[in-house]
Formats: sequence, C-alpha cells, structure tokens
Amino acid sequence: MILSVLLLIALIAGIKVMLVMRMLAGMKPPPPAVVTTAKAAYQEWQPQLKAVGSVRAARGADLAFDLAGLVTKVNLKSGDEVKEGQVLVQLRDSEDVAELRQREAAAALAQVTFDRARQQLAVQAISKADYDQTAADLKAKQAAVAQQHVNVQRKQLRAPFSGRAGIITTTPGTYVNSGTALVTVQQTDSVFVDFHLPQKDLATVHVGQKVILNLDAYPDKNFEGELSAIDPKVDGATRNVQIEAKVDNPDQLLTPGMFANVTIDAGAKTKYLTLPQTAIVYNPYGATVYVVTKKADADKAAAEQVKRDGGKQPEATAPSGAPPIPGDALVVTQAFVTTDGVRGDQVAITKGLDEGAEVVSSGQIKLKNGVRVTVDNKVLPADAANPKPQEH
Repeated sequence: MILSVLLLIALIAGIKVMLVMRMLAGMKPPPPAVVTTAKAAYQEWQPQLKAVGSVRAARGADLAFDLAGLVTKVNLKSGDEVKEGQVLVQLRDSEDVAELRQREAAAALAQVTFDRARQQLAVQAISKADYDQTAADLKAKQAAVAQQHVNVQRKQLRAPFSGRAGIITTTPGTYVNSGTALVTVQQTDSVFVDFHLPQKDLATVHVGQKVILNLDAYPDKNFEGELSAIDPKVDGATRNVQIEAKVDNPDQLLTPGMFANVTIDAGAKTKYLTLPQTAIVYNPYGATVYVVTKKADADKAAAEQVKRDGGKQPEATAPSGAPPIPGDALVVTQAFVTTDGVRGDQVAITKGLDEGAEVVSSGQIKLKNGVRVTVDNKVLPADAANPKPQEH
C-alpha cells in the first residue's frame, strides 16, 4: 500500500513537471516597451545667470502739496505729457496773492525811501545811522516779498521734470490735505530694472555687462540693456546683492512696476553634452538615464563590468525560464549621470555619458535594466534651447 501511494505521488509530480515544461516551452516573450530616444550631442552653451527684477522709471514721483487747500484749477488730463515746471494743479491763493501785492507795495516804498536817504547821505543831510536804518528796512521788505512769493508758489503743484502724467481724479472744488498724492509723473524714455543675485555670482558680473529682459506682456520680444550698478553691500539676511540695469525704452513699452525675467550672459561660451530634460530620471540617490543598446553589446558591457567588480554577478533582470532575448534586439541599461544647468528644454551632462549615446527621452516609467524596447520617434519631447509658448 505504501509503495502504491509513493508511485501515485511520483506520477502526479511528473505530470505537473511536464505541464510546467510545456507551459514554459509555449511562453512568448513580452512585447517590447515603446519609447522615444535622443542622442547625446555637444552644443555650444552660453553660461547665463537668471533672476526676476522689477522695472523702475529713470525718474518718477508721486506729487502732493505740502499744505492743505481748496483746488481751483486742474491743468492736465490723465495720461498727458507734461513739461518741467508746468503748473498741474492750483490751490486757492487769492489771500496769498493779495498779501504778496501788499508786501510788494511796502517794498517799493522802502526802495523809494532808501534812494532818497542815499541822496541825502551824499550831501550829509542825514546821519549814517538813518541811512543804515532805511537800508535795513528795504532788505526786510524785500525778504518779506520773497517769502510771500514762496507761499504763493506752494499753492501750485508743478511738474519737477518732463514726463507722462498718470491718472488724476482730483477736480476743482476738492479740498486736499497736505501729503495726499494727487498725480504721478514718470519719465520712461529709459528705465531701470532692479534685481538680486546670490553672492556666489558676484565674480561673474560687472558694470557694462549685457542684460536681456523678457516680460510676459511681450512674450515674443526681448529688451536689451546693460548692467549699470552693483550695490557695494551684500544683504546680511539673504546673502544676495542688489543689481541695477538700464534699458532704453523709446516705445514706452516698459512700465514702472512691471516684473521682468532678467538674463545675463556670464563667462565665455563652452561646449556641453546635452539631452532633453525629459530624458533625466531624478531619484533620491541621483539622476539616471536609460541608454539604448543592442542586447549583445549590453551583455558584453555587463561582462566587462563583472571583471572590474571582481567577478560579482549582476542581478537577474528576467525571470528564469523566460525565452532568451535575441542579440540584435534593443534593450535599455540604466546609467547614472551628473547634470550642470538647464537651458530651455535642455539639460547639460558633465559625467556619465559619451557623445552619440542613444538615450530614452520618454516612456521611462515602464523600464528597468535589460528590458527590451522599440523606438518610435514620430512624436518627440521638446528639445529647444530657447522655447517659446505656442497657442493652439
């Protein structure tokens, strides 16, 4: 009975082994993963510094009276071009003008009295003390006229320089308090752009360096200027330094207060091995790429790596019993790379790849070492050095 049971168990085990072997024999290899690829190639690369800046007028001011009063005249419209010294807003000044006329009359009388005293002194008809008194009285009356003249001018809001006026909402009859801004005047034939850079970049910037601005308001237009000043002090809190650039603005397209993307060419042009940014897989342990090679070449490279590692075998990448991959089939091998900077859709590679290496640029999520792939480059990821937004 025991012998019969053992024979039955052996028969069942043999049948299972035969079924497994038949299943493995009929197993088909999984379909290759479809990916796009790009070849690593050297390109001339201009090192650049980038920052976000704020546009500031070459000269700009928010104008206000330094005393309170009632507005009687508004001599401009919103957006007008104004000239230096032009009266923009007038406060009621009838009392001050009347006072000025009174002081001018007193000064005129003092002038007549002084002239008469000078003639009398010449013939010694009066004493020197009387003459000095009339001279002092004339100077006092003239100073009073000058003071009152200033009081009259304080009731006039004048343009401190030529430029464009902003929006004014004040109308005649409005009572304004001192210090209340009534209108802004901005001179924008040229503008300044203020931005900050880290202290580590100070060695690569200098006054006179070319600066390029790009604004979202004009995505297809670049504005060129030059670096005009570098703050001699580094901010102790942020370790950044403030930098000023001057940009000509003949078309008045740049408006104070706008933000701009600032690009500075820093250093000489160099050559970098470049890839599309989509080709890089970023992991906590480093940046990697998938290099596409033939299976035979991948096995050869793996064997050489085993020799360098002292005979340590690589981990298996396919299940045991799986059909072998032909030697001319394309497979991927994961490689670590070192990157150094981004330009548009491209990333610079400084270590880990050779020129001409074919690298997977999309479809990496389904890949691992040794996986078979098929290349389909009908639709490729973006790979432009200076990408521009497109409307669809």
